Amino acid sequence: MSKNRRRFSAAAILASSAVLLAGCTPEAQRGYLPDASGVTNHTDRIIGLWTTSWIVLLLVGLLSWALMAWALVVYRRRKGETGMPAQLRYNMPIETLFTVIPLILVMGFFAFTARDMQAIEAKTENPDVTIGVIGKQWSWDFNYVDENVYFSGIQAQFTGEEENISETLPTLYLPVNKTVQIDLHARDVIHSFWVIDFLYKKDMFPGRTNHMYFTPTKEGTYAGKCAELCGEYHSMMLFQVKVVSEAEYEAHIAELAAKGNVGQLSYEYDRNQNLPGGNPEARG
Repeated sequence: MSKNRRRFSAAAILASSAVLLAGCTPEAQRGYLPDASGVTNHTDRIIGLWTTSWIVLLLVGLLSWALMAWALVVYRRRKGETGMPAQLRYNMPIETLFTVIPLILVMGFFAFTARDMQAIEAKTENPDVTIGVIGKQWSWDFNYVDENVYFSGIQAQFTGEEENISETLPTLYLPVNKTVQIDLHARDVIHSFWVIDFLYKKDMFPGRTNHMYFTPTKEGTYAGKCAELCGEYHSMMLFQVKVVSEAEYEAHIAELAAKGNVGQLSYEYDRNQNLPGGNPEARG
């Protein structure tokens, strides 16, 4: 075996070993998504779709790189060769293969994505908890609809000590293992409600109410943010979600009521009062 061939073989073995070893880490196994397994009833489905997709595409990439390397080695110009190599106008089997395989991949990704999106977007009839989330420049309001109390947030307050910022963030409380419906509305411009570890986000439009349905299944505190550029202080439009026991959830509701936050924040303070369609509460 020539020296160059040995070097090429060693490089290929090292590259393959690195890919295989990287695939053994927990981060790689979930496709470098946040450690969100079991956080809601949807996160495992999303992780499965994502990791399966990138594994398939990685295999396609490895095969493509291997074929390119093979062509570079096998069809390289040898010592003493002169002139142009034999020219081929087309190769129908190869061109058909290059068309059919990507078509199958695209159709497969589309089918599995549509299946999972249908499950994630499926409406929950008679949810245990209904919460209205109102995005505003640059904070969040939460209406606890069934309990008839509310929380009105202010923009994130940075004191120079990052560890204290969570104390000033709007916090949405959710009871664990209860079905939740989130009604999303924007007071001014387009925002996007994104709880990072829920692995899902949805835009919020003035004059229109969007909905999310899920069941939080793991207690904890999860970071949230606006995921749609919405103005000067977009980066400070932060919030957090606390998934707690039912007793702690009821205690928070009682605390809001004791503070006088009884009733629901309406849309009368929306900046866009001239939108067509009438009352945004009537539009879904």
